[in-house]
Amino acid sequence: MRSAACLLSVCLLVTFLFAGCEGQLTDAAAPQPITFIPEAPANLAASIPQPSHNPLTAEGIALGRMLFYDTGLSANGQVSCASCHQQDKAFSDGQALTQLGVSGKALLRHAPSLANLAWMEGLFWDGGVKNLESVSFGPLTHPDEMGQDLNKLLLYLKQHPVYPAQFRSAFNTDSITTPLVFRALAQFQRTLISADSRYDRYMRQESGGELTSLELKGMALFRANCGSCHATDFFTDNQYHNNGLGSSFSEEHEQLAFGRGRITHASQDIGKYKTPTLRNITLTAPYMHDGRFNTLQEVLAHYTSGVKPSPSLATQLQQGEKLGIALTQEEQQKIIAFMHTLTDEHFTSNPALVNPWPR
Repeated sequence: MRSAACLLSVCLLVTFLFAGCEGQLTDAAAPQPITFIPEAPANLAASIPQPSHNPLTAEGIALGRMLFYDTGLSANGQVSCASCHQQDKAFSDGQALTQLGVSGKALLRHAPSLANLAWMEGLFWDGGVKNLESVSFGPLTHPDEMGQDLNKLLLYLKQHPVYPAQFRSAFNTDSITTPLVFRALAQFQRTLISADSRYDRYMRQESGGELTSLELKGMALFRANCGSCHATDFFTDNQYHNNGLGSSFSEEHEQLAFGRGRITHASQDIGKYKTPTLRNITLTAPYMHDGRFNTLQEVLAHYTSGVKPSPSLATQLQQGEKLGIALTQEEQQKIIAFMHTLTDEHFTSNPALVNPWPR
């Protein structure tokens, strides 16, 4: 993992330093983008998925990282993707419903953390977007997020002193188009790979992977009580569940509270939301799609005694006459101890993922 990250850092630095030179090349001399194949963590998958029309390249990833951190992509020049997805918080923002967008208004859903997106099936809390090449359209254009007019965005990029050469280097074309913007952002986001926590090292039997007796007991409890939804080492089953946060679902804001049901228009999906990964969970508070819980203690208290009935409630939370998951205070503390082992400090400080712009 670290060797791949170091190689990526070198590729990004070289691409950035020579951006000015690349803009002077003739078509005949234009170099082809360098294919980049990051190492997949052994306990996650054999390889990193990527679409044939947008393969990972060092130049494409470098461009995507520049775009991700560039506040110039927003209508007021003050908001970037990284405003709500901050590396030190595992690419979350620490707010329940952020007000960091161009309008200053609170969003209606909690900004999720970003990790291991290359393997995710369905994006956003309701799965309304199917792939990373499409995921940036909403935040870029939403009036309460980045509020950008795409025509103005393209003009900004074309007139920028660096971007024309960067697009040419990444995609071997002098054209700057919105699909290429989205492809570059997707490439960078596919490199947001988190799998270097103590838990990961334990699973791979690597140095630094020692877990305490308390953490091991918590892991056993977690797998028995939480693992059906927070499954595999991705800690998500990529599915949608109603976890009992409410008994009724408002039709306001275009049925936003319907969750997955807003997308499928199926009554059985009303109130269901995408299972979030629990990687770096201690860094990504507050929790749930609306950020209602500030601590992991509150989350486990909900599952123990706060689950509310509704027609689409997850079957995992219907255990006999009592709803929820029966956990003692001691068991909850053991599970929380285990979840601390999912913190990946390398991910939150990886130089290949930091802001590339001079500050």
